[in-house]
Amino acid sequence: MDPDRWQRLSPLLDALLELEPAARAQGLASLREDDADLADELEALLKLEEDEEDFLSEPMVSPLPLARANAIIGPYRLERMLGEGGMGQVWLASRADGLYERRVALKLLRPGLADPNLRLHFTRERQILARLEHAHIARLLDAGISSDQQPYLALDYVDGEPITDWCRMREPSVEARLRLFLQVCEAVSHAHANLIVHRDLKPSNILVTSLDEVRLLDFGIAKLLDTPDVGAEATRTGVRAFTLHYAAPEQVRGEPVTTMTDVYSLGVVLYEMLAGCKPYQPKRKSDAEWEEAILSIDPIRPSAALQRAAGGQTGAKTPAQARRDARLIAGDLDNIVLKALSKAPEQRYPSVEAMAQDLRRHLGGKPVRARPQGLGYRARKYMLRHRWALATGGAIALVLVSALAIVAWQAQQAVQQAARARALQGFMVGLFENAGATPGGAPLDFRQLLEEGVRRGELELAQQPVALAELLGVVARLRAGLGDYAQALELQQRQASIITGIDDPPAGLRLQAATDMGRTRRLLGQADACREAMLPLQPLALREEERLPPLAAEFHTELARCRRDEGRLDAARAGFQRALAIRREAPQHEAGVVESLSDLATLRAAAGESALALREQRAALALLRSSVGPRHPQAIDILRSTCSLQRELGDLHAAEADCREALDLALELRGARHHATVDARRQLAALLVDDGRLGEADVIFRDAHAWLVSRLGQRHSDVARNENSLAIVAWERGDLETALAGLQRATSTWRALDNDSLLAAGLFNEALVLHEAGDQEQAAKALEESLRLRSKRFGADHGLVGTTLRLVGEVEAARGHHERALAALRRAVALSGASYGVAHPATRRAELALAQVEAEAGTDGAMARLDHLATLPEGDIELRKVAWRARATAAALRCDGPRREESLAIFAALEQRVAMARPEGGVVVREIGRWRQRCDLPPAG
Repeated sequence: MDPDRWQRLSPLLDALLELEPAARAQGLASLREDDADLADELEALLKLEEDEEDFLSEPMVSPLPLARANAIIGPYRLERMLGEGGMGQVWLASRADGLYERRVALKLLRPGLADPNLRLHFTRERQILARLEHAHIARLLDAGISSDQQPYLALDYVDGEPITDWCRMREPSVEARLRLFLQVCEAVSHAHANLIVHRDLKPSNILVTSLDEVRLLDFGIAKLLDTPDVGAEATRTGVRAFTLHYAAPEQVRGEPVTTMTDVYSLGVVLYEMLAGCKPYQPKRKSDAEWEEAILSIDPIRPSAALQRAAGGQTGAKTPAQARRDARLIAGDLDNIVLKALSKAPEQRYPSVEAMAQDLRRHLGGKPVRARPQGLGYRARKYMLRHRWALATGGAIALVLVSALAIVAWQAQQAVQQAARARALQGFMVGLFENAGATPGGAPLDFRQLLEEGVRRGELELAQQPVALAELLGVVARLRAGLGDYAQALELQQRQASIITGIDDPPAGLRLQAATDMGRTRRLLGQADACREAMLPLQPLALREEERLPPLAAEFHTELARCRRDEGRLDAARAGFQRALAIRREAPQHEAGVVESLSDLATLRAAAGESALALREQRAALALLRSSVGPRHPQAIDILRSTCSLQRELGDLHAAEADCREALDLALELRGARHHATVDARRQLAALLVDDGRLGEADVIFRDAHAWLVSRLGQRHSDVARNENSLAIVAWERGDLETALAGLQRATSTWRALDNDSLLAAGLFNEALVLHEAGDQEQAAKALEESLRLRSKRFGADHGLVGTTLRLVGEVEAARGHHERALAALRRAVALSGASYGVAHPATRRAELALAQVEAEAGTDGAMARLDHLATLPEGDIELRKVAWRARATAAALRCDGPRREESLAIFAALEQRVAMARPEGGVVVREIGRWRQRCDLPPAG
């Protein structure tokens, strides 16, 4: 629209903006009766007022005449428009007269903004503005009037973005924003030194280049426009030489403009850079509302604006970022900005340089002039500014005082420890000197010697409670090493009561006692009691990590093992990693590092990541052998872990080699009746079951069972494991009733102990026995719970879930649910193959079960898959069983056809082969026998 049209619209628009919505609609209706076009324009402007925050921030005036691409203005050719405002348009232009090549930002001023003597005025002012040579100012290169009376200004072309947009897009730190703003202050201060006031400082005139440097535009343009026709005296509805949002109160009132006017505008820009919004937020965005806000409303502090944004979760910043920046802005920066925004010019900074100096003082940690200079404020600033020097001096003083205190304390501790050591040494010498002095000269075994040591210790060390507590701890560890866990726990409880009665007991004694009691409770299957006993001492272990690193690492390790046994794998991992970090810092602690690495690998196995756990255990074993030697006790546990993992992954030959090496090492280092030796022998017996050596395995399991029950009691997880193993032996021998009873005892124990992982395995084994016994309904129920537990623990796509689904499919087929069986078996094949690999025995067993069901249903290709499985290599024990079953299945299904004689020959050869490999029989032998019965022939032999 043209200026005349705007002069008519403006008062009507202001009047409508002041009305409520209903009255505004009525007023528009009345205007529409007189002038429909006018009413439509007003309605469109009102819609803009609702939708656009910056509505009327620039005056509504008509476009320039002849302003189009390729037009010639003076010596310049217009290329494209860069922007438009109330005073004119800015175009990207280039020289068109051929004198030289240069691209400029050409500002075209609207006709009527200058007096008739504008050409002479431009010439004079161009000479003045040529003095503005500053790195952060875009220079005024030329000014003139074209032949068609078009005023223009040629400035450096700056490719950048407004400073507030730059801050909003990049979200720099508060310090980075201030340093960028200081560049603006330097430029404005340079202009003021040359007696030039900008008068229109705003973000669109302050651009940031790609090198993160500021360039100020339009310096001196307001001075060029200082004519009787246009200036600060322009009316609210007329064309202004400034932007209202960034105008100072004196500009709005039409009063004289000074350098402090630019200080106010810079305060608005800094407010927006820090708070992300303007200092005033009028309800309506009309010029009248903005003028009223600038003249009479005090802006809220920038930090408060940021906190309000955090509470409302508005703006680009997250609430946390907004609150963090608000804390940095609160105080000095709030006062600096509000001083610059003072309504009265005399209350602002006297110059831009003074404002910049305050910002530099804030960045340097010095008191700022915008705040009262109280003693407390200046002292706080001094301490913050010199915090490193003060902290260093304080730390040195603290270290000296602490060193003196520690030396005195250590001297006292050394005397006390020496006295305890002499007392314990004399006690142990006396104990062994009198070891043979028993009635009748009867020999004294080791357990009796320990009991006698406790009895004498309580008499001779009654006045030395610390020494007595240490003695009870040593005896308890010896009893635990013998497998006497109940007796060890009793001694540790007595030790704990003595420590409780000691004033300020040694930290090392408290940590060692808590660690020993936690280990004993864990070995007794009381993982929750272990955690409850150790957790109160965790803060002490954290404090003593530097002074007592071995004890602290041992404490973290034992607590993590208890949490692992509870199924709290994340908490356990944190504890193992902390222990590993401590041990890596301690010199000559390679065995401890290996122990922590092995512990972390056990978490991999507990989470079902068997292949990765195996690699980590092997790496730990290699480190142990290279740093400590091959005959270290830690190697027993690692070898047992690799044996278990290799068995799970199907490599039974490698598993047996590791188990035998672990057993040999345990016998050499621990003796035949040590817990580690018993466990290694049980693990080897499980491999003997896989190989069909049932009698030998049964003897080992029964011997181990007596040892475990005598030390752990009937309701222990390890005892239940052994009962599960004995039940599997009974099942292999065909004693289904005994097998089922043993499995039910084991699952009952695991259920009571909340051990879901072992409970799922026990329920799976129950289902195996029930399936062979023909009780498919109970087998399905056991499998349903096992599948739920394994899915919850390992995830629905784990290999153990696939193994469970394979048995689900076999049970569903036996129940006559053909489709459900096929669905479960197909899923089992997919999961097993993805988790273990296509050649793994678990995958092959799932393929066999699926091929059996499909072959019996006459599915095309099923018999071919059976024939393929029958050719699997027999070097692997488990793959050999799959091949035998596949061969028997295929032969039985061909007995009724023309290949009957071939099937009978296959059975004869297969039975002979199986009898040689498994003379004690087993599940696979019985299954082959059942398939042969399908040929209506009596079982062979």
